[in-house]
Amino acid sequence: MPTDIALTPKDFKSDQEVRWCPGCGDYAILAAVQGFMPELGIARENIVFVSGIGCSSRFPYYMNTYGMHSVHGRAPAIATGLACARPDLSVWVVTGDGDALSIGGNHLIHALRRNVNLKILLFNNEIYGLTKGQYSPTSERGKITRSTPMGSLDEPFRPLSLAIGAEASFVARTIDSDRGHLTDVLRQAAAHQGTALVEIYQNCNIFNDGAFDTLKNPATRDDALLRLEHGRPYRLAPDAEEIVHDVEDPDPTAAFTLSRLRHPTPIGVLRSVRRPAYDQLMNRQTAGAVAERGPGDLAALLAGTDSWTVRG
Repeated sequence: MPTDIALTPKDFKSDQEVRWCPGCGDYAILAAVQGFMPELGIARENIVFVSGIGCSSRFPYYMNTYGMHSVHGRAPAIATGLACARPDLSVWVVTGDGDALSIGGNHLIHALRRNVNLKILLFNNEIYGLTKGQYSPTSERGKITRSTPMGSLDEPFRPLSLAIGAEASFVARTIDSDRGHLTDVLRQAAAHQGTALVEIYQNCNIFNDGAFDTLKNPATRDDALLRLEHGRPYRLAPDAEEIVHDVEDPDPTAAFTLSRLRHPTPIGVLRSVRRPAYDQLMNRQTAGAVAERGPGDLAALLAGTDSWTVRG
């Protein structure tokens, strides 16, 4: 529900002490989100942040909105129920690469394919931070950690490739330390009808410090980053042909190709296509069924005599 009261970033700061490791990239993301929220023009009581388990999942404590710190990997499922029951709310999911892609992988891909009206912020630091430095589903092969002292044998997930393969309608990537870019991507995600997945490269300076230094260092970032903008051309290699970036292309081939690219690394919106949101379709279907057959009777349903269950 829109608000007539002009809100400021301060209005979205809770009274809880922010507790992450000094220097953690989560601080920058929190500040960017709190700074962006007033742009939505939505009352705080109509905004909800749902998280799972992990460092990033402390987020709801620090937002002066409604929120839920849920169970490991289940934030997309809980947020799906909330978005379907209350389509008037702005529902955001905050998760990490371990929370979303390990125990929560199944919930994530089905939220994406259903196109529920959610905004999912996936903090990717390529490590398990809260549980003290084990390798995660996005850690590179050969990664030496406390749980892989001889090096990880797993091929890592690429979150954006996974999302596009799950038919996600909005897929983007940004970086914790680039406030302007992060805010612009949040703005586009918020405007999208359906599930928007935003991968945020986030530095864990305790257990995986410097994982994204090449993308952040002024001396290397221009060559290391491929900045995507709708309607502007890009090249996959210096001597390759120019391609005009089209986020609205219904064919996911170009977006998937970009999601596989490592050098340079694409940032920005890879894909943003229109298709009906699951919660809207579900509520329309329910309303149509009630209009056709009338409301059900719970007592009759439990007794097995309700018209919804007995036909003919």
